[in-house]
Amino acid sequence: MSVAHTVVTVLAALMAGYSGYAVLFRAEWVVQALTEYRVPQSWWTRLGALKAAGAVGLLVGLFVPVVGVLAGIGLVLYFTGAVITVIRARSYGHIPFPLVYMAPVVGAMVLGAAA
Repeated sequence: MSVAHTVVTVLAALMAGYSGYAVLFRAEWVVQALTEYRVPQSWWTRLGALKAAGAVGLLVGLFVPVVGVLAGIGLVLYFTGAVITVIRARSYGHIPFPLVYMAPVVGAMVLGAAA
């Protein structure tokens, strides 16, 4: 495990964790976006919990690599779904936001595979 892998993984976990927190605690900017994208409110808690679980999984993955890989895959799928949701809502200007959260997850996975 390299220093770069550890730093990028922690960054990815912090970003995913913050994103999950924002959904779980209904940050105004998240509520506005999810409403605009027509995501059913009944899904919000589960979506936030999935991101939070992915963040924890990335951190656990520093010690149990298979958990990190599975968490990374789950988060990449989650954020891919977010991009699709944004496109379906025709909020094209918002496409970069889930990609920004996905980028460090992908980076952590690449660095982990290279180690």
